[in-house]
Amino acid sequence: MKQRVSALLREKFGREVVLEKPKDRAFGHFATPIAFSLAKELRKSPMVIAEELATSFNESEIFSSVESVKGYLNFRLSENFLSEYAAWALDNKDEFGKQEKKEKILLEFVSANPTGPLHIGHARGAVYGDTLYRLAKHLGYDITAEYYVNDAGNQIDLLGLSIQLYGRENILKESVEYPESYYRGDYLEGLANGAVEKFGKEILSDESRQKELALWAKDGVMDIVINSLAETNIHFDTFVNESSLYNDWDRVMKKMGDGIYQKDEKMWIASQAKGDDNDRVVVREDGRPTYLAGDIVYHNQKFERGYDYYINIWGADHHGYIPRVNAAVEYLGYDSNRLETLLSQMVSLLKDGEPYKMSKRAGNVILMSDIVEEIGSDALRFIFASKKSDTALEFDLAEFKKQDSSNPIFYIQYAHARIQTILFKSNFSKEEIMSASLKGLDENADSLLFEALLLPEIIDDAFSSRQVQKLPDYLRALAAALHKFYYDCRIIGTQDEAKLLKLLLVVALSLKTGLSLLGIEAKNSMTKEED
Repeated sequence: MKQRVSALLREKFGREVVLEKPKDRAFGHFATPIAFSLAKELRKSPMVIAEELATSFNESEIFSSVESVKGYLNFRLSENFLSEYAAWALDNKDEFGKQEKKEKILLEFVSANPTGPLHIGHARGAVYGDTLYRLAKHLGYDITAEYYVNDAGNQIDLLGLSIQLYGRENILKESVEYPESYYRGDYLEGLANGAVEKFGKEILSDESRQKELALWAKDGVMDIVINSLAETNIHFDTFVNESSLYNDWDRVMKKMGDGIYQKDEKMWIASQAKGDDNDRVVVREDGRPTYLAGDIVYHNQKFERGYDYYINIWGADHHGYIPRVNAAVEYLGYDSNRLETLLSQMVSLLKDGEPYKMSKRAGNVILMSDIVEEIGSDALRFIFASKKSDTALEFDLAEFKKQDSSNPIFYIQYAHARIQTILFKSNFSKEEIMSASLKGLDENADSLLFEALLLPEIIDDAFSSRQVQKLPDYLRALAAALHKFYYDCRIIGTQDEAKLLKLLLVVALSLKTGLSLLGIEAKNSMTKEED
């Protein structure tokens, strides 16, 4: 709707027009402050300009009224327009809210080290990334979801050591002295037993084979990670292994030109000249590349694949890497404005108001799989999508296990299920409902219809602003409007039954489509009985 109105106003005024949604529906469906921007140009007061402009819409088929209010132009959409748009949406459910953006985007997210299961911090970035991916797909972008597997460096060596220590203590029954840093958790049991089965017990004691053990084990860890993501309805199109990139190291370093220099037997990137706080080491004295070195080669590979735009979703602890990577992109000859890095903050978890206790079997983290098991994938996805990703998030598991209106995902699912129950109680056929006219709705019904038809604007805004929480906020508000309408308005057995049921079908479509874009399937019935 907003796009249609914007296009009409842009054609009429020959410029882009800011379109707002009035907080008070009495002022109409949309409003624009264009008269204020024209005041200086036309040398008239905004109120006079708005009055003159309002009269120029008298013959419009889209608007039932256009009024001047304190310099603003307020638009009320016509019954014909709303009715026809709703009918189109119901006849073209799969196309509702879709666009044809076309731009090619590479979206990298999660990219957790393949050294252990995903924890809830990873889960937040995973849900945020997957929701962005779903929104972009719906809008017509040619988007690829990619996972960067950090299978090189110290963390991989530590995986081999950790498996050996676990196996020596629990399989060989030796006395083991643990170092300060090592991985822990039940997943090591499966890896240690699998290693014995494949290589024999001797691999647990041979320190020279730690690397071999680690490189074998990281594939097993990635299986755990991929299965954990799949349980939450998150899937990737492509995986890129860091270890596969270093064959291209020499070529990429030459491509960096004077962005790379040698000092104190180290190789440095001159990132300070591109806005970083300091220059950064990319190769240590002993020849080992730093984490940044892999990022440089990886981002060169990304840009050489020819996407229009690149989005990274990183944990908040990677904030300092942004200017370094942007500097590398510039030295490689690319426009760093085509690379956008979004941050995902950590999560604090409560249970019945108390800090959630980490399980001994998980090591020193709260596992994503444990939370999914406790509250379900739908609740997890909704929680992590419902607040800006770059702000701290605290939630109580107990709240999302409740089967009542205090649980937002239950509240939204119940709205969709309530509509299905009402439809089931009606004697009207689907054909009779679909053929009903949506003209002549009272103010409450008109308001509900307008809210339901706003979904396409919400989808577009949520993706373009990278604020996916706008979608769950919208669904919660639409569910509240539906529940209020249900209590305020009798439907079954009234003269307008078919018309009102068609209205509810539009609401159900927006709820179902919106939930799907959050990776959640709408429910047609709930355990709670309808009242």
